[in-house]
Amino acid sequence: MGRRRKRVATGDGVPSPRKEEKAPAPPRKEKKKKTDIGKVFINISIGLCIFSLIWFFYALYMRSSLARRVVTLHPSPRVLDANSSSPAVSPERYWGSYRPQVYFGMKTRSPRSVVTGLMWMHQFAEMDGNLRHTCEQGDHLLGYGWLMHDGVSFGVQEIHDRDFTLTTEFVKRMGGDHGGDWTWRITAKQHGTALSTPVVSLMFYASTDGQGSLQAHVEEKNRVSSVTGTSEELGNFKITFGKPTAGEGASAKYARYNFLQTRSPGLDKLTDIVKNSLNHKFIFSPPKGEKRSYFAVDSYKVTNHQNQQNDPKMESDFVVHQVTVQTPFQIEVLFESGSFRERPNQLVGSVLTDELEKRKVAFDEKFEATFGLQAKGFTSSHIKFAKAALSNMLGGMGYFFGPSVVQSVYNEHPVLYPEGPLFTAVPSRSFFPRGFLWDEGFHQLLLSKWDTQLTQEVFAHWLDLINIEGWIPREQILDDEARSKVPSEFIVQHNENANPPTLFLALQELLEQLDAELVSSQTMLPFLRKLYPRLQVWFEWFNTTQVGPVPNSYRWRGRDKDTNLFLNPKTLTSGLDDYPRASHPSADERHVDLYCWMTLASGVMANVARILGEPHQLYENTHRSLSNNDLLNELHWSENLHAFSDYGNHTQAVSLQQEKVFVPPGQPRHQFPVARLVRSVRRAPKLQYVNALGYVSLFPFLLHILTPDSPKIEHILQAIKDPERLWTPYGLRSLSRADPLYMKRNTEHDAPYWRGPIWININYLAVRALHHYGSIEGPYKEKAATLYQELRTNLMNNVYKQYLETGYIWEQYNDSTGRGQGSHPFTGWSALTVLIMAEKY
Repeated sequence: MGRRRKRVATGDGVPSPRKEEKAPAPPRKEKKKKTDIGKVFINISIGLCIFSLIWFFYALYMRSSLARRVVTLHPSPRVLDANSSSPAVSPERYWGSYRPQVYFGMKTRSPRSVVTGLMWMHQFAEMDGNLRHTCEQGDHLLGYGWLMHDGVSFGVQEIHDRDFTLTTEFVKRMGGDHGGDWTWRITAKQHGTALSTPVVSLMFYASTDGQGSLQAHVEEKNRVSSVTGTSEELGNFKITFGKPTAGEGASAKYARYNFLQTRSPGLDKLTDIVKNSLNHKFIFSPPKGEKRSYFAVDSYKVTNHQNQQNDPKMESDFVVHQVTVQTPFQIEVLFESGSFRERPNQLVGSVLTDELEKRKVAFDEKFEATFGLQAKGFTSSHIKFAKAALSNMLGGMGYFFGPSVVQSVYNEHPVLYPEGPLFTAVPSRSFFPRGFLWDEGFHQLLLSKWDTQLTQEVFAHWLDLINIEGWIPREQILDDEARSKVPSEFIVQHNENANPPTLFLALQELLEQLDAELVSSQTMLPFLRKLYPRLQVWFEWFNTTQVGPVPNSYRWRGRDKDTNLFLNPKTLTSGLDDYPRASHPSADERHVDLYCWMTLASGVMANVARILGEPHQLYENTHRSLSNNDLLNELHWSENLHAFSDYGNHTQAVSLQQEKVFVPPGQPRHQFPVARLVRSVRRAPKLQYVNALGYVSLFPFLLHILTPDSPKIEHILQAIKDPERLWTPYGLRSLSRADPLYMKRNTEHDAPYWRGPIWININYLAVRALHHYGSIEGPYKEKAATLYQELRTNLMNNVYKQYLETGYIWEQYNDSTGRGQGSHPFTGWSALTVLIMAEKY
């Protein structure tokens, strides 16, 4: 046992060689270290993956959040209460001619209004089926527009078709809970030049836009005597159609009647529904005349076309009453609200005539008290023209409701803006029957003289559309009816794009009226208080998103990127579209007109803040800096041109050339692309002043930024007076005749727009500026005063002359002949002629 113990003891020493064999133990420790490092790398990788996932989802969240901002309205309390347009709050403005896109129609200021309107056809004319409804330049009417319209209670319009004139009149009467009653009177008279007595079909219609139902009450087989209806916003109502007469109190004339009662998929489809329903099977047979087939609406044809069963119990939301009668004639249509209690009499016949006369007298008295044209010695014809210009702007007020289509860089596709209302004037009933941001500031310069409350309400509607970023979509296309008249490429509004903030011009006018105590501070101050937070964020949006490359400079975003097709890429956001800017768009540009708009805006903001007792130093500092003429000269004065200019990457050596398309020998030409006009650049651009003399060059003068003793005024007055540059007998042309791009096409399809023609809005600013500098002490006072009288006279005379000759006020005027051109009627800013006549600046 002892040995065993000894052996065991000795055996304890034997394994030592094995220990040497087991010497690789330390490597095991290294392996363990390697394993530990691997785990660290794995853990780091997992951590990085988790961090990446967190960052990815955070980025997604942030992108989603940024994408939502474009459609998130500003959180400050709205300027207008949700029910501000309701009949309970504003009964006198509830019903109105708020459908500027149709020749004659009315609706309420509500999101889903019952709409009423008029279509007509000249029967047995050279072109059968010449249905008139929406204002179309292609209708080639001899003229149409409101002669009198007070913006609230009545209007008188004349529509001159080829052989006859329609006079449309309406009067409203307050009462009940839904905006009261109204009556239309339509009078038709043939022209002395008509070869035969015209036979005209008038089609009166009502549609509930799917928000209610209508029921036609038919007598004498096909004559609709009345329509009763109901809607959530109007309650019960009745529309009564009088029989045609030769005049008030006369007996009914021979007429044929037809009607249509159906459902409509939308207001933009009403014209198509009527056109598709027309049938030529009906016979017009007056007692003394031949029998002739005429076109009329046919319910049977519509129901078959729509594959519907002709179910008399089917609820309809679109009813058309057609009356076909020989001129001359007169028809009255009466709308009566079911909530009108103790109605004294019906607003028809002699009662209607008396009411119309009272409103006309009141309109004439207010017009003279506001503008004083009779006291200035204008003729009755001139005054009638001025009344028509104002009335067309008031009659062109529209109430729209719906969403804009918008997009930011964070949205993959366009998205819908929140639905909202917009009460606004429109530039042109035929071509631009919708709201435009920079036009509206000019509109309100005129309307604020006529109705300050109206201007405040329009202001509020526009500012209530502002989003959380401080952006307002510059073109408002809010429903299917509006979108049906807009090319698809202009529908989407981008949130990096601005428009001249001309509303500050109109706000400046309101503040001056407040200073002169022409408006009540009791209504004005609460309005400014509500408006102020939105004005702040709007100004800040401009001051951050539209900044230029150097301090205190500004640059319009949104210039056309495709420089290959444009002689000079457009700047639609500036409002001056194809006016020459830097030939090669870049971030280095500085735009003098935007600089001046921001100078104006900062001054108005400082004034508003001061009136409200808010901190105003920041705005005053900005205004003081931008008003510094030395800074303005440093950024924008071109010594070479002796004019204020844009700055950017520019060359004048550009032209449009026919594209070369290679056609292999023997191959048919029609199988290859059509040769286009593309831009040819003969000399590389460089950073320099653009040196285009025109409207943009005048902005420091137009917006009164130059001090009265600035030597730059002398150069501006010389350019204004020079016939080889800006002066014409009809107004100031938009671009100097000496400029290389004067009257040059921008593409093979784009005619010159702001490259020579005369525009009334800028000419109004020029007359206003000449009046300003001609009324204050300075070395150029006398010269400015002389030019003021000459330019004012030229503008008034030409716009008036063109109105008499053509029947229209126009979008622009030819700088060589003075002839009106572009869209018509254009009684948006061209109606500022009234202020020029009245010398109201």
